[in-house]
Amino acid sequence: MFRNAVRSVCAALLVALPLLGTAAGSAWAGTPGPGPAGSPSPAVRLDYHAPQDGRLRAGDAPWFSVEGMPPGWDAVQVTSPALEAPIVLTPVKKGATQSAQVGRPGTEHRVRSDLPAGTYPFTATSHGRTVATARLAITAEDAAEIGRFVIGPRDAFPGGDTSAPVRPGSEVRVVLMDLRPAPDEEALTVTSPVFDRALTMETGSADDPGCKCDDGGTVYAGHARVRDDLAEGRYTLTVVSHHGQQTTRQQVTVAGAPVAHVPASLVIAVAAIGGAALVVAAAVLLRRRSRDAAASAG
Repeated sequence: MFRNAVRSVCAALLVALPLLGTAAGSAWAGTPGPGPAGSPSPAVRLDYHAPQDGRLRAGDAPWFSVEGMPPGWDAVQVTSPALEAPIVLTPVKKGATQSAQVGRPGTEHRVRSDLPAGTYPFTATSHGRTVATARLAITAEDAAEIGRFVIGPRDAFPGGDTSAPVRPGSEVRVVLMDLRPAPDEEALTVTSPVFDRALTMETGSADDPGCKCDDGGTVYAGHARVRDDLAEGRYTLTVVSHHGQQTTRQQVTVAGAPVAHVPASLVIAVAAIGGAALVVAAAVLLRRRSRDAAASAG
C-alpha cells in the first residue's frame, strides 16, 4: 500500500514538472526522435526524476516520463543497459501527452547496483519505433554527496554553502558535510597551500557549527591557521574521502592584511621572566617577614 502511494505521488509530480518547469532533482534528458508510425513527428522529451539531487547513482530508483506524445498513444518502453529491467510508461489519462510510470509486480525500476560510473544510453520506444533517446551520467553507488564544503574565520558562524574570505595568519574553521559518507570514516584530511601542514577534520568536532542546513548529513570539521606569509589570491582546498576513492576541491580567497601574532618564543620568554620575578618577590617578602619577626621577639 505504501509503495503504491509513493508511486502515485511520483506520477503526479512527473505530470506537474513540465507545467512548472525543470524542478530540483529532475532533468531534461531527452533527444527528440521520430513519432510512432502513422502519426506526426513531435519533439518527444524523455525526463527523469532522481531520488536525491538530480544525479543518478548506481542502485537508485529513478522515475521516467515522456512528454509531447501524439494523441492516441498507449505505451512507451524505456530500455537501457544501465537498468535492471525495462520501464513501461502509459498516458497519465486518456488523450494526455504526458505519461505515468507503470509498476509491475516484481519490477523495481532500478539502476543496476553493480554499475560502474559512466554515461549510458536510454531509449524510449513505442510499438517498436524509437521516440526519444538520452545519454545519462551515472555515478558509482558509494559516491559521496557533498552538501557543502566551506572555510571561514573560526569565530564566525559558517552558515550556507559559500566560503568567506580569510586573512593571512588568521584562525579558520573548515566544514564539510557528506550526505552519503563512507562507512567507518570518522576523519578526513584537508591539504592546501594556505596551511603549513595538513588539517584533520573529524566527526563530532567542537568546530561543528550545528547548522540546520547540515541535517541528514555527516559533518566533518576542524580548524587551523592560515600561513602568515601568504599572498592575496585564490587557493585550492583538497579533501580525499571514501577511503581514498573520491576527491573534492573547494576554492578559498585570501585577502587583507596579515593578522598580527606574538611569536611563541617571546611568549615563553615573558612567561619565564614573569615567573622568575614572582619567585624573587616571594623570597624578598619572606626575608622581610623573618626580620620583622626577629625584631619583635627582641
